Amino acid sequence: MRDVSVAVVIVSYRSARLAIESLRSLEAERATGALALRAVIVDNASGDHPQISRAVEENGWGSWATPVLAPRNGGFAYGNNLGIRHALADGPADYLYLLNPDTQVRAGAIGTLVRFLESHPGVGIAGSSFENEDGSEWPMAFRFPTLVSELSQAVSFGPLTRLLGRWAVARQMPPVAQQVDWICGASMMIRAAVLAAVGGLDESYFLYFEETDFCLRARRAGFPTWYVPESRVMHVGGQSTGVTERNIAPRRLPAYWFASRRRYFIKAFGLRHAMAIDAAVLAGYPLGWLKHLVLMQRHRTTPHYYRDFIRGSVLRPKNRM
Repeated sequence: MRDVSVAVVIVSYRSARLAIESLRSLEAERATGALALRAVIVDNASGDHPQISRAVEENGWGSWATPVLAPRNGGFAYGNNLGIRHALADGPADYLYLLNPDTQVRAGAIGTLVRFLESHPGVGIAGSSFENEDGSEWPMAFRFPTLVSELSQAVSFGPLTRLLGRWAVARQMPPVAQQVDWICGASMMIRAAVLAAVGGLDESYFLYFEETDFCLRARRAGFPTWYVPESRVMHVGGQSTGVTERNIAPRRLPAYWFASRRRYFIKAFGLRHAMAIDAAVLAGYPLGWLKHLVLMQRHRTTPHYYRDFIRGSVLRPKNRM
C-alpha cells in the first residue's frame, strides 16, 4: 500500500497537549512505511497554534505534519474543511482521515481502514472501534435518528425503550465489520470520491450532527458507511469539547447543540416532519422526567433540557429561518 496516500486532518480547540499526543501516535503509524501518510493540524483560533508548531519543529515532524491557524473558530466542520483544503493543496490524496485531537491511533489502525476500503470499492466511509483511556472498550456506531428514536429517548421508559430498540441511535457493535448508518467523526476515513460527489462537511453546523449529516448525504449519493472494529483508536470521550464526557452526570447542552439538531432534522426530513418530531419530544419528555423524579434519578437528566429544547425547537417560527 506504499502508493496509497492518506491525508489526516486534526482540528484542535484548546486541546494542544492532546493533539500533540495524537500526532505522536501517527508518527508510529508512519514508521511502518506502509502508507504515504501526512497530517494537517488546524488550530480553530484557540491559541493552540504556537504550542503545536513548536512541538512539530522540536520532534522533527515538519516533513509530514503541517500546523494551520484558522482565522476564526468556525466550528468542527469549518475546521475540518479548512484542513482538507490545505491537505489537498499539497497534493492529491486517496483518502482523507478525520481524527479528533483527543485520540491516539493504535498500531495498524489507519492501515486497517485503508485496506478495508481498498478491498471494498463500493464503500465510501469507514470508522474505527474505540477504547477508553483505561483500555476498556467503547465499540459504538449509530443509526440515523428518527421520530421513533427521539420519542423513545424522550420518554426513557424501560419497556418502551426495549420495544423500540431497533430504532435506537446508539448501537453497541459486535467484533465484526458491518454496514452502519453513521460513525463517530473522531475517526473517520473518507474516500476522496465521496468528497468529490457530496462536498465537504456542512459548515452550517457549529458542532454536533455534522458527521451524521455527512454520512446521510454520502449514503444518498451511493456511498455507504462501514464500521471496522479491527481498527482501534483510543478516544478520551468529550475532552475536545467538554460536553459529552462519558461516565459523568449529564451537563447542560449548549445552544449550538439544539441549533445543529434542528438543522439536521429539517435537512433530513423536511420542515413538517421535523416539527412532528419536536412535538413528539415535547409530549414525551415530561413522562420521562416524572419517572426519574419518582425513582429519585434526577441526576440522570440533562439540566434545563426541556426549557432549552423549547427555545431551540423548530416549532418556534423564529427558528425556521
